[in-house]
Amino acid sequence: MENRITRLFGIEYPIVQGGMVWCSGWRLASAVSNAGGLGLLGAGSMHPETLREHIVKCKAATTKPFGVNIPLMYPQIDEIMQLVADEGVKIVFTSAGSPKKWTNWLHERGITVVHVVSSSLFARKAEEAGVDAVVAEGFEAGGHNGREETTTLCLIPAVRKATSLPLIAAGGIATGEAILAVRALGAEGVQIGTRFALTAESSASEAFKNLCLDLQEGDTRLLLKKLSPTRLVRGRFSDAVAEAEAAGATADELRTLLGRGRAKLGIFEGNLEEGELEIGQVASLLRGKGIQTVSEVMDELLAEYRKAWDDMQH
Repeated sequence: MENRITRLFGIEYPIVQGGMVWCSGWRLASAVSNAGGLGLLGAGSMHPETLREHIVKCKAATTKPFGVNIPLMYPQIDEIMQLVADEGVKIVFTSAGSPKKWTNWLHERGITVVHVVSSSLFARKAEEAGVDAVVAEGFEAGGHNGREETTTLCLIPAVRKATSLPLIAAGGIATGEAILAVRALGAEGVQIGTRFALTAESSASEAFKNLCLDLQEGDTRLLLKKLSPTRLVRGRFSDAVAEAEAAGATADELRTLLGRGRAKLGIFEGNLEEGELEIGQVASLLRGKGIQTVSEVMDELLAEYRKAWDDMQH
């Protein structure tokens, strides 16, 4: 499976674990890296010193490459970028903002930069900014989403036409068959969030994992479009958001409803009633699987991929 993505990161398989808030700590990132993929720490839910601690522990747990996902809207962005450089991190994925300001700064410090986009327009802008690769993330994804609501099946070929950069597909990918499908559309690698968020090594609460592993089709929906479109599990909090939006709530009113720490409450602390529960549509395909280890997931993905490839030859 060697290609531009594996060579760019120095990994065995072109499989990247999403840097998800409250899920992607050092245990998950190091486990994915040790299994031949690229693990990412999710800086979006970490204070600077917490991120430093996770980087140090990740270095101790793996000798393989790993990276950090940094939302560019992070309130202490200057501090977090300096910290990542000081700690010798060699791969940074940026998201939720323009990569123009930071790409050269990171390159000057020997750091590979990948940016997450939701449209071919943003992919071109990322290429102009000088990034080394892009992640094109479709509407199916969990958590924060693009405003365009373009599905992965439509997005990947559009971005492939728009840029010559190495392309990683994300959104709705949780099986080996899906990896093969997006590679056929022009992606050279995949970023997987939901599947890894629900593993034993993920720092999400057991209650959240078990809930998500019991979801049916249609049990998530995209809400909070006036703020930052976010895919949420149907439940008490998402119902309250939907009702507020239907009643014409302003962005400020939605911010008040959201409050602070709502995602931590749901994903990390396991409050399934009042928490913000973010997960991708593809969770319904995992129904009944139970909580697997990262090693089990990687073995399954690779076996499914190889079988799907062989089946297509006949």
